[in-house]
Amino acid sequence: MSDNTARSFRDKWEQNPALALAQTLDERSEIYRWILGRNGFGDAAGLRAYLAGKARVLDAGCGNGRVTALLRSHSDPTDTEIVGIDLVAADVARANLGQTPNVKLLQKDLLENLADLGQFDFIYCQEVLHHTADPERAFQNVASLLAPGGEIAIYVYAKKAPVREFVDDFVRARVAQLPYEEVIRVSEQITALGKSLAEAKTEIEVPDIPALGIVAGRYDVQRFIYHFFMKCFWNPELSFHDNAVINYDWYHPQLCSRHTLEEVRGWFARARLVVTHEFVDFYGITMRGKRA
Repeated sequence: MSDNTARSFRDKWEQNPALALAQTLDERSEIYRWILGRNGFGDAAGLRAYLAGKARVLDAGCGNGRVTALLRSHSDPTDTEIVGIDLVAADVARANLGQTPNVKLLQKDLLENLADLGQFDFIYCQEVLHHTADPERAFQNVASLLAPGGEIAIYVYAKKAPVREFVDDFVRARVAQLPYEEVIRVSEQITALGKSLAEAKTEIEVPDIPALGIVAGRYDVQRFIYHFFMKCFWNPELSFHDNAVINYDWYHPQLCSRHTLEEVRGWFARARLVVTHEFVDFYGITMRGKRA
């Protein structure tokens, strides 16, 4: 991880240790439904059934521990050990999870030797590989920890429409060297735009425009701008500040690769994993694969 990217996430988690933690555990929240839905679990019962009987589960790139807590809350604390690893936020996760039973949180780099962790029946590695210097090598390194019959579920950013790619990289370059407080101010301006667009509650009908990567359909105007022109995140379930931090999370880290479905399928093929689930939306690629 580059110095900039490590600093980005260290600042993000140390300044906002509870970011999206409550929403990740709330079955009524959009964030909870997005995590379960994109991974093919459907609902709480589906995730509980999937985790039942798994002796060891790894949250690789756990951040503040919000998904670690989700995995713990949907599994048996006696039968299932949950391990969370993160390069910069293990202490934050440890503070958040406190005395949560049968959870271990460690500082680890996904690109370094992880053999001392042992093997796992399920590995959750999402929203992190694209922030490493070599996403496929990090994936292969983590996937090597799978026990026979084990599964890994990853999520990486998808390549987006060309104008959105340009604007995202333009803003990213402009804020790269700024301190946290100044990037948050820029992120607040972008958040205010997203909020205004969302509150307009206006939908538009859009034709196919392949040259711009625009797919025909009826869009809420905020989502149309977000999908095809720039990230201006807004979720009314979160505070204005937390929305700004999520926009910061996109624009400040300089290691921020985007990928195609074919590329990610290649990672799984080279790791000799059988793909068991795929989900692609405007933002990213979720894929689950099993060790034969």
